[in-house]
Amino acid sequence: MRKADSARSLSVIDQLSLLTSDGYRIAATRYCAHGRLKGNLIMAGATGVQQRFYRRFAQHACARGFNVLTVDYRGVGDSSPKTLKGFEMSYLDWGFRDLAAAVEFMDDGRTPLFWVGHSFGGHALGLLPNHQKITAAYCFGTGAGWAGWMPRLEAIKVRFLWNCVLPLIVACKGYMAWSLLGMGDDLPLGVYKDWKRWCVHPHYFFDDPSMADVSRLYADVRLPCVFANAVDDLWAPPASRDAFIKGYRNATRTVRDLLPELPQQPIGHMGYFRAASSELWDEALTWFEGQICVPASQIRPATECGS
Repeated sequence: MRKADSARSLSVIDQLSLLTSDGYRIAATRYCAHGRLKGNLIMAGATGVQQRFYRRFAQHACARGFNVLTVDYRGVGDSSPKTLKGFEMSYLDWGFRDLAAAVEFMDDGRTPLFWVGHSFGGHALGLLPNHQKITAAYCFGTGAGWAGWMPRLEAIKVRFLWNCVLPLIVACKGYMAWSLLGMGDDLPLGVYKDWKRWCVHPHYFFDDPSMADVSRLYADVRLPCVFANAVDDLWAPPASRDAFIKGYRNATRTVRDLLPELPQQPIGHMGYFRAASSELWDEALTWFEGQICVPASQIRPATECGS
Protein backbone atom coordinates (compact mmCIF):
# COMPACT_ATOMS: atom_id res chain seq x y z
CA MET A 1 0.00 0.00 0.00
CA ARG A 2 1.35 3.41 -0.96
CA LYS A 3 1.91 6.00 1.78
CA ALA A 4 -0.90 8.23 0.49
CA ASP A 5 -3.31 5.26 0.40
CA SER A 6 -2.29 4.31 3.93
CA ALA A 7 -2.98 7.81 5.20
CA ARG A 8 -6.37 7.76 3.49
CA SER A 9 -7.35 4.49 5.14
CA LEU A 10 -6.41 5.80 8.59
CA SER A 11 -8.25 9.10 8.31
CA VAL A 12 -11.39 9.64 10.36
CA ILE A 13 -13.54 12.00 8.32
CA ASP A 14 -16.61 13.89 9.55
CA GLN A 15 -18.99 15.66 7.19
CA LEU A 16 -20.24 18.79 8.95
CA SER A 17 -22.52 21.76 8.56
CA LEU A 18 -21.33 25.00 10.15
CA LEU A 19 -23.69 27.85 11.00
CA THR A 20 -22.31 31.30 10.22
CA SER A 21 -23.02 34.51 12.11
CA ASP A 22 -25.71 35.50 9.59
CA GLY A 23 -27.46 32.13 9.72
CA TYR A 24 -26.08 30.57 6.52
CA ARG A 25 -25.01 26.93 6.66
CA ILE A 26 -21.78 25.92 4.96
CA ALA A 27 -20.53 22.42 4.25
CA ALA A 28 -17.28 21.41 5.93
CA THR A 29 -15.15 18.31 6.39
CA ARG A 30 -13.08 17.51 9.45
CA TYR A 31 -10.12 15.15 9.14
CA CYS A 32 -8.84 13.74 12.43
CA ALA A 33 -5.15 13.56 13.28
CA HIS A 34 -3.18 10.35 13.68
CA GLY A 35 -1.16 9.82 16.84
CA ARG A 36 -0.34 12.69 19.18
CA LEU A 37 -2.20 15.87 18.33
CA LYS A 38 0.12 18.73 17.38
CA GLY A 39 -2.44 21.30 16.34
CA ASN A 40 -5.70 22.18 14.63
CA LEU A 41 -5.53 23.48 11.08
CA ILE A 42 -7.94 25.31 8.78
CA MET A 43 -7.49 24.91 5.04
CA ALA A 44 -8.76 28.13 3.44
CA GLY A 45 -9.12 27.48 -0.27
CA ALA A 46 -9.01 29.51 -3.45
CA THR A 47 -11.86 31.24 -5.26
CA GLY A 48 -14.08 28.80 -7.13
CA VAL A 49 -12.26 25.72 -5.80
CA GLN A 50 -14.25 23.11 -3.91
CA GLN A 51 -12.96 21.71 -0.64
CA ARG A 52 -12.46 18.25 -2.12
CA PHE A 53 -9.46 19.59 -4.05
CA TYR A 54 -7.60 19.86 -0.72
CA ARG A 55 -8.40 16.33 0.46
CA ARG A 56 -4.90 14.93 -0.17
CA PHE A 57 -3.28 17.78 1.70
CA ALA A 58 -5.70 17.36 4.60
CA GLN A 59 -4.98 13.64 4.86
CA HIS A 60 -1.25 14.31 4.65
CA ALA A 61 -1.50 16.81 7.50
CA CYS A 62 -3.50 14.30 9.54
CA ALA A 63 -0.67 11.81 9.19
CA ARG A 64 1.61 14.48 10.67
CA GLY A 65 -0.61 14.96 13.74
CA PHE A 66 -2.98 17.79 12.75
CA ASN A 67 -6.75 17.93 12.83
CA VAL A 68 -7.81 19.62 9.58
CA LEU A 69 -10.98 21.42 8.54
CA THR A 70 -11.86 22.17 4.91
CA VAL A 71 -14.93 24.15 3.84
CA ASP A 72 -17.00 25.02 0.81
CA TYR A 73 -17.68 28.75 0.88
CA ARG A 74 -21.28 29.88 0.42
CA GLY A 75 -22.26 29.65 -3.23
CA VAL A 76 -19.60 27.01 -3.96
CA GLY A 77 -19.70 23.20 -3.99
CA ASP A 78 -21.91 21.69 -1.31
CA SER A 79 -22.58 25.16 0.14
CA SER A 80 -24.26 26.34 -3.05
CA PRO A 81 -28.02 26.94 -3.37
CA LYS A 82 -30.05 25.14 -6.03
CA THR A 83 -29.37 28.02 -8.39
CA LEU A 84 -26.90 30.91 -8.23
CA LYS A 85 -29.22 33.13 -10.22
CA GLY A 86 -30.56 35.71 -7.79
CA PHE A 87 -28.32 34.48 -4.97
CA GLU A 88 -27.02 37.53 -3.09
CA MET A 89 -23.76 37.76 -1.19
CA SER A 90 -20.52 39.73 -0.97
CA TYR A 91 -17.13 38.27 -1.80
CA LEU A 92 -16.03 39.34 1.68
CA ASP A 93 -18.65 37.09 3.29
CA TRP A 94 -16.27 34.16 2.78
CA GLY A 95 -13.81 35.71 5.20
CA PHE A 96 -16.06 37.78 7.48
CA ARG A 97 -18.56 34.97 8.04
CA ASP A 98 -17.76 31.55 6.52
CA LEU A 99 -14.13 31.20 7.55
CA ALA A 100 -14.83 33.04 10.79
CA ALA A 101 -17.25 30.22 11.59
CA ALA A 102 -14.51 27.70 10.76
CA VAL A 103 -12.19 29.42 13.25
CA GLU A 104 -14.81 29.32 15.98
CA PHE A 105 -15.41 25.63 15.32
CA MET A 106 -11.74 24.61 15.35
CA ASP A 107 -10.59 26.80 18.25
CA ASP A 108 -10.77 24.94 21.56
CA GLY A 109 -8.74 27.45 23.57
CA ARG A 110 -6.00 24.90 24.29
CA THR A 111 -4.62 23.57 21.00
CA PRO A 112 -2.58 25.74 18.59
CA LEU A 113 -4.71 26.76 15.62
CA PHE A 114 -2.98 27.09 12.25
CA TRP A 115 -4.06 28.56 8.93
CA VAL A 116 -3.15 27.35 5.45
CA GLY A 117 -4.33 29.66 2.70
CA HIS A 118 -4.47 29.16 -1.04
CA SER A 119 -4.90 32.28 -3.17
CA PHE A 120 -8.05 33.87 -1.65
CA GLY A 121 -7.26 31.96 1.54
CA GLY A 122 -4.29 34.28 1.97
CA HIS A 123 -6.62 37.27 1.58
CA ALA A 124 -9.16 35.87 4.02
CA LEU A 125 -6.78 35.83 6.97
CA GLY A 126 -6.99 39.62 7.18
CA LEU A 127 -10.78 39.58 6.90
CA LEU A 128 -11.33 37.37 9.94
CA PRO A 129 -12.96 39.15 12.87
CA ASN A 130 -11.37 36.47 15.09
CA HIS A 131 -7.87 36.25 13.58
CA GLN A 132 -6.36 36.61 17.04
CA LYS A 133 -7.23 32.95 17.61
CA ILE A 134 -4.82 31.87 14.85
CA THR A 135 -1.32 30.90 16.00
CA ALA A 136 0.44 31.14 12.62
CA ALA A 137 -0.37 31.14 8.89
CA TYR A 138 1.26 29.66 5.79
CA CYS A 139 -0.20 30.83 2.48
CA PHE A 140 0.40 29.71 -1.10
CA GLY A 141 -0.30 31.64 -4.29
CA THR A 142 -1.72 34.79 -2.70
CA GLY A 143 -1.56 37.83 -4.95
CA ALA A 144 -3.12 41.19 -5.75
CA GLY A 145 -5.07 40.02 -8.81
CA TRP A 146 -3.98 42.92 -11.03
CA ALA A 147 -3.11 41.81 -14.57
CA GLY A 148 -0.16 44.20 -14.60
CA TRP A 149 1.75 41.88 -12.26
CA MET A 150 1.30 38.93 -14.63
CA PRO A 151 3.47 37.94 -17.60
CA ARG A 152 2.48 39.94 -20.68
CA LEU A 153 0.65 37.18 -22.55
CA GLU A 154 -1.26 36.09 -19.45
CA ALA A 155 -2.17 39.72 -18.73
CA ILE A 156 -3.69 40.05 -22.22
CA LYS A 157 -5.71 36.87 -21.68
CA VAL A 158 -6.95 37.97 -18.26
CA ARG A 159 -7.97 41.45 -19.44
CA PHE A 160 -9.85 39.91 -22.37
CA LEU A 161 -11.55 37.55 -19.93
CA TRP A 162 -12.67 40.34 -17.57
CA ASN A 163 -13.65 42.84 -20.24
CA CYS A 164 -15.15 40.66 -22.99
CA VAL A 165 -15.84 37.04 -22.08
CA LEU A 166 -17.12 37.14 -18.51
CA PRO A 167 -19.49 40.13 -18.97
CA LEU A 168 -21.26 38.19 -21.74
CA ILE A 169 -21.51 35.03 -19.64
CA VAL A 170 -22.79 36.94 -16.61
CA ALA A 171 -25.34 38.82 -18.73
CA CYS A 172 -26.71 35.52 -20.04
CA LYS A 173 -26.57 33.47 -16.85
CA GLY A 174 -27.03 36.01 -14.06
CA TYR A 175 -23.91 34.73 -12.30
CA MET A 176 -20.28 33.94 -13.13
CA ALA A 177 -20.53 30.59 -14.91
CA TRP A 178 -16.83 29.92 -14.42
CA SER A 179 -17.30 26.20 -15.17
CA LEU A 180 -18.15 26.95 -18.81
CA LEU A 181 -14.51 27.92 -19.24
CA GLY A 182 -13.20 24.96 -17.25
CA MET A 183 -11.62 27.33 -14.73
CA GLY A 184 -13.41 26.44 -11.50
CA ASP A 185 -16.78 26.32 -9.78
CA ASP A 186 -19.51 28.76 -10.79
CA LEU A 187 -19.54 31.89 -8.65
CA PRO A 188 -22.31 34.20 -7.39
CA LEU A 189 -22.86 37.56 -9.04
CA GLY A 190 -21.62 39.42 -5.95
CA VAL A 191 -18.28 37.62 -6.07
CA TYR A 192 -17.92 38.46 -9.76
CA LYS A 193 -18.66 42.16 -9.26
CA ASP A 194 -16.30 42.56 -6.29
CA TRP A 195 -13.49 40.55 -7.86
CA LYS A 196 -13.66 42.41 -11.16
CA ARG A 197 -13.69 45.80 -9.42
CA TRP A 198 -10.66 45.08 -7.25
CA CYS A 199 -8.56 43.45 -9.96
CA VAL A 200 -8.18 46.76 -11.77
CA HIS A 201 -6.02 48.04 -8.88
CA PRO A 202 -2.32 47.20 -8.45
CA HIS A 203 -2.85 46.60 -4.72
CA TYR A 204 -6.30 45.01 -5.08
CA PHE A 205 -8.91 46.28 -2.59
CA PHE A 206 -6.31 48.24 -0.64
CA ASP A 207 -6.48 50.79 -3.50
CA ASP A 208 -10.28 51.01 -3.24
CA PRO A 209 -11.22 54.11 -1.16
CA SER A 210 -14.39 52.39 0.02
CA MET A 211 -12.31 49.63 1.63
CA ALA A 212 -10.50 51.73 4.23
CA ASP A 213 -12.06 49.77 7.09
CA VAL A 214 -10.77 46.50 5.64
CA SER A 215 -7.27 47.97 5.37
CA ARG A 216 -7.38 48.68 9.10
CA LEU A 217 -8.39 45.07 9.78
CA TYR A 218 -5.29 43.83 7.98
CA ALA A 219 -3.12 46.16 10.04
CA ASP A 220 -4.41 44.41 13.16
CA VAL A 221 -2.98 41.04 12.09
CA ARG A 222 0.23 40.51 14.06
CA LEU A 223 0.84 36.78 13.83
CA PRO A 224 3.75 35.06 12.03
CA CYS A 225 2.96 34.44 8.36
CA VAL A 226 4.74 32.78 5.44
CA PHE A 227 3.71 33.69 1.89
CA ALA A 228 5.04 31.22 -0.67
CA ASN A 229 4.53 31.82 -4.40
CA ALA A 230 5.83 29.91 -7.39
CA VAL A 231 7.80 31.88 -9.93
CA ASP A 232 5.72 30.16 -12.63
CA ASP A 233 2.40 31.10 -11.01
CA LEU A 234 0.98 33.20 -13.83
CA TRP A 235 -1.88 34.62 -11.76
CA ALA A 236 0.05 35.33 -8.57
CA PRO A 237 3.77 35.67 -9.25
CA PRO A 238 6.00 36.93 -6.43
CA ALA A 239 5.59 40.58 -7.50
CA SER A 240 1.82 40.28 -7.14
CA ARG A 241 2.22 38.70 -3.72
CA ASP A 242 4.55 41.45 -2.56
CA ALA A 243 2.04 44.09 -3.64
CA PHE A 244 -0.76 42.46 -1.67
CA ILE A 245 0.96 41.52 1.57
CA LYS A 246 1.94 45.12 2.21
CA GLY A 247 -1.50 45.19 3.81
CA TYR A 248 -0.23 42.84 6.53
CA ARG A 249 2.14 45.54 7.63
CA ASN A 250 2.22 44.57 11.31
CA ALA A 251 2.45 40.81 10.84
CA THR A 252 5.76 38.96 11.00
CA ARG A 253 6.05 38.21 7.28
CA THR A 254 8.33 35.75 5.52
CA VAL A 255 8.26 35.31 1.74
CA ARG A 256 9.36 32.33 -0.31
CA ASP A 257 9.81 32.18 -4.08
CA LEU A 258 9.25 28.61 -5.21
CA LEU A 259 10.98 27.08 -8.22
CA PRO A 260 9.58 23.98 -9.97
CA GLU A 261 11.96 21.07 -9.48
CA LEU A 262 11.54 19.99 -13.11
CA PRO A 263 10.45 22.03 -16.16
CA GLN A 264 7.90 19.35 -17.03
CA GLN A 265 6.36 19.61 -13.56
CA PRO A 266 5.23 23.25 -13.22
CA ILE A 267 3.62 24.51 -10.03
CA GLY A 268 1.51 27.27 -11.49
CA HIS A 269 -1.45 28.60 -9.53
CA MET A 270 -3.03 25.26 -8.65
CA GLY A 271 -0.03 22.97 -8.28
CA TYR A 272 0.63 23.87 -4.64
CA PHE A 273 -2.01 21.34 -3.59
CA ARG A 274 -1.47 18.58 -6.11
CA ALA A 275 0.08 15.33 -4.87
CA ALA A 276 3.44 16.14 -6.47
CA SER A 277 3.85 19.08 -4.07
CA SER A 278 3.86 17.04 -0.85
CA GLU A 279 7.34 18.38 -0.04
CA LEU A 280 5.85 21.87 0.11
CA TRP A 281 3.21 20.57 2.52
CA ASP A 282 5.88 19.06 4.74
CA GLU A 283 7.82 22.33 4.81
CA ALA A 284 4.69 24.19 5.93
CA LEU A 285 3.77 21.59 8.56
CA THR A 286 7.33 21.51 9.91
CA TRP A 287 7.24 25.30 10.17
CA PHE A 288 3.97 25.08 12.12
CA GLU A 289 5.59 22.61 14.50
CA GLY A 290 8.26 25.21 15.16
CA GLN A 291 5.56 27.70 16.19
CA ILE A 292 4.10 25.43 18.87
CA CYS A 293 4.74 26.72 22.36
CA VAL A 294 2.40 24.37 24.24
CA PRO A 295 4.14 22.13 26.81
CA ALA A 296 4.15 18.48 25.77
CA SER A 297 2.12 17.61 28.88
CA GLN A 298 -0.76 19.72 27.56
CA ILE A 299 -0.83 18.26 24.03
CA ARG A 300 -3.89 16.04 23.76
CA PRO A 301 -4.20 12.67 22.02
CA ALA A 302 -5.69 12.80 18.55
CA THR A 303 -8.58 10.63 19.67
CA GLU A 304 -10.22 13.81 21.01
CA CYS A 305 -10.80 15.14 17.48
CA GLY A 306 -14.53 14.54 17.61
CA SER A 307 -15.05 15.81 21.15
